[in-house]
Amino acid sequence: MNGANWMNVALQKANDSLKAGEVPVGCLFVYNNKVIATGNNTVNETHNATRHAEINCIDQVLEFCKEKNLNYKRVFYDIDVIVTVEPCIMCTSALYQLQVRNIIYGCANDRFGGCTSVFEVPKLYNSGTTIVGGIKGDEAMTLLKEFYKGTNPNAPVSKMKKKL
Repeated sequence: MNGANWMNVALQKANDSLKAGEVPVGCLFVYNNKVIATGNNTVNETHNATRHAEINCIDQVLEFCKEKNLNYKRVFYDIDVIVTVEPCIMCTSALYQLQVRNIIYGCANDRFGGCTSVFEVPKLYNSGTTIVGGIKGDEAMTLLKEFYKGTNPNAPVSKMKKKL
């Protein structure tokens, strides 16, 4: 399967997130041309701001390696990450530390993007990880816009002072 086909699967995961009231981000970790982890954001569900789709997938890969008695470092070297939205700075850094083979994402993340949009995490690492963005980005952006039309019941209350 190619990046665009994998992205269709990730977009379905993102759509599932939207239906669950989470930020619609879908993610796949592909190893030897098989999906070994799928994830979406579970930040609202878990009340844990670090439970991004990529982090949830990392946990699944670690479990996969434990069950199959595989060296997780070697497995991560051969993983292609397919994610609907450019990974945030935290997730990009984690993926670079694990030295995944490729990060393929849909739309840019103008608020938190760690590949190129806000901060270029790759400049901090000596890694062979390749980044490709803009794969089905319009579809990914449409899901984000749909989410942000509504209100997030778990969003913190704004601390900004109101002008009288």
